[in-house]
Amino acid sequence: MSQVLHTPPPTTAPAADDLTALATRHGLSVSGARPSLPEYVRQLWARRHFIAAFSTAKLTAQYSQAKLGQVWQVMTPLLNAAVYYFIFGILLGTKKGVPDYIPFLVTGVFIWTFTQSSIMAGTRAISGNLGLVRALHFPRAALPISFCLQQLQQLLFSMGALVVILLCFGVPVSASWLLAIPALVLQFTFNTGVSMIMARFGASTPDIAQLMPFVLRTWMYVSGVMWSIDHLAKGHHDWPSWVVPVLQANPAAVYIDLMRYSLIDSFHSSQLPHHVWAIAIGWALLAGVGGFIYFWKAEETYGRG
Repeated sequence: MSQVLHTPPPTTAPAADDLTALATRHGLSVSGARPSLPEYVRQLWARRHFIAAFSTAKLTAQYSQAKLGQVWQVMTPLLNAAVYYFIFGILLGTKKGVPDYIPFLVTGVFIWTFTQSSIMAGTRAISGNLGLVRALHFPRAALPISFCLQQLQQLLFSMGALVVILLCFGVPVSASWLLAIPALVLQFTFNTGVSMIMARFGASTPDIAQLMPFVLRTWMYVSGVMWSIDHLAKGHHDWPSWVVPVLQANPAAVYIDLMRYSLIDSFHSSQLPHHVWAIAIGWALLAGVGGFIYFWKAEETYGRG
């Protein structure tokens, strides 16, 4: 007798389309999937209290180990300004022909430090907080935004010292000081956008944080922090015609000069580039909106790998 063995027919794995349909039917979604842009904005707004509390906590902890504590929030930019005054103002003579040079210099240092610190903190926002990113589910843009908010709070502390310096050097209080508010809002928007761009770069290439100090130092030297772009241009008539407009349209220089124009009465509108407010708004929108969208597009990759 022959015996026929019947083997069961081979089973095939369900197709990907079938699995997708099954997950959709039961209300399942991909873990960590990137939400739509409007939903992402809504999630960020819902966590606004966390963003504010996180930035304040980071600011408080920044100098908690120092004996002078929060005094360093003001002392650090003031000491930087003192060093720049000695090297550039005295040794290199950049203060010649610049009225109210010390208020001019201190304003430039404080405003530049705001941009520099925001971008450096943003570069490490994801790579330096991987434990938080991997442990909790929240919109990752909350991190670079909170770090920029931290730097804004630190700048506001420093502005108190700046006001004292302005008054001590005879700069009068005027209605133009109110222009500092929209200038700071635009600069904060610009800083946050660039920080989110650098946060995405830093998340995939952590070594970029080692390169950024050199890039930022070069940017500082061409932004008129320690010297007047307008005054230097008048002494170099042999420069190509495009050099001065490019230097003046540099976003760091735009926000620094807007603050100088707002706070220092000897800094006149003739020293500003044409359509300066339009340029400031343009940089803020380009960096703020563009940086936010660029960061959002990689939302589901942060903390993986």
